Amino acid sequence: MTDHRIVEWIRTKYQGLCDQLSERASRRWAAVEAQSLGHGGVSAVSEATGIARSTIARGLAELGVAESLTSGRQRRAGAGRKPATVTNPRLATALDRLVEPESRGDPMTPLRWTCQSTRWLATQLSKQGHPVGATVVRQLLRSSGYSLQANCKTREGESHPDRDAQFRHINRRVKAQQRQGQPTISVDTKKKEPLGNLKNPGQTWRPKGDPVKVDTHDFPDPKKGKAVPYGVYDLQHDEAWVSVGVSSDTAEFAVASIRCWWKRLGRKRHPEATRLFITADSGGSNGNRNRLWKVELQRFADATGLEIEVSHYPPGTSKWNKIEHRLFCHVTRNWRGQPLVTHDVVVSLIGSTTTASGLKVHAQLDGSLYEKGRKVSDEEFDTANLQPHKFHGEGNYTIHPN
Repeated sequence: MTDHRIVEWIRTKYQGLCDQLSERASRRWAAVEAQSLGHGGVSAVSEATGIARSTIARGLAELGVAESLTSGRQRRAGAGRKPATVTNPRLATALDRLVEPESRGDPMTPLRWTCQSTRWLATQLSKQGHPVGATVVRQLLRSSGYSLQANCKTREGESHPDRDAQFRHINRRVKAQQRQGQPTISVDTKKKEPLGNLKNPGQTWRPKGDPVKVDTHDFPDPKKGKAVPYGVYDLQHDEAWVSVGVSSDTAEFAVASIRCWWKRLGRKRHPEATRLFITADSGGSNGNRNRLWKVELQRFADATGLEIEVSHYPPGTSKWNKIEHRLFCHVTRNWRGQPLVTHDVVVSLIGSTTTASGLKVHAQLDGSLYEKGRKVSDEEFDTANLQPHKFHGEGNYTIHPN
């Protein structure tokens, strides 16, 4: 039975030091106190401080091998619990298979989109024979480049009834196209830009005290008009074509841009192509309910002999379209702080956009005037050799050459 007064004396000393002691210093201090008390010292120190007897014993053992521990270490090299990926080498692969294609926003895969919780992922991994907790899953996700993201105002229109299934469908089709060596492109229209000596957000390097002087008011000048960039991004070659329009963003202009990409770049990069896969938003000039879009694609298919397969992203998910974070974000960064004075300036700034990963951008002015609000009659629409897919044919279809 230990002396109560000794225990209280040790407890008082420890409470005054514990906040300043590291893990290593704490167990060594406890070992020194126990050694000074002699027989029963380990029990007295453990009772007074709450430090486990095994920890104090380890501290006593370390006193004889102190020189083997560097001053910055708390434990000997190799001590402590091994990482989960060491004890279970297949864990990281199992987690990756579980997450991919259900993860959002990673531009290094054809599609990554999900928001599964770490607790749910841990449960699924445990069912697969990899017992693990949510904390370890969180650590593995962070080491793979994931992070917690706040909500972002990107909702557009109504929710798709099979939103997740549509993403999976697109992901499967993109991978199938790539395996077969067939071209896959992502298309969209960038925000219209008013022309003139107007303020453009962002900063650029200039001599101190000599900023670019722009107009005080950002009122668009109808005489100068707007620039309408329509982009075509080739997923396989990290290469893009951008047609800069001078009139309206119509389906005719959208398909004309795709036609320019094919003539200037596509058929050279994909000489054996027989089928073209297009991913597009569900609205705008390339929307799934735009009849003119489908009629113009039919004309493109007839002229090239290509089968044109199209899949539209569900409403409210346009930000996951590859062209957004593979092309347009870099264009915006490239012309930050630069007034978009003329169409030629816009074309030059877009064409000079590059990235460290090797993105190449080709830009050209399209001076044609495209009629806004052009109607397509039922007779004209019936000429389209359009085959809806069994899975949501309104957003997944193939146009065959006539």
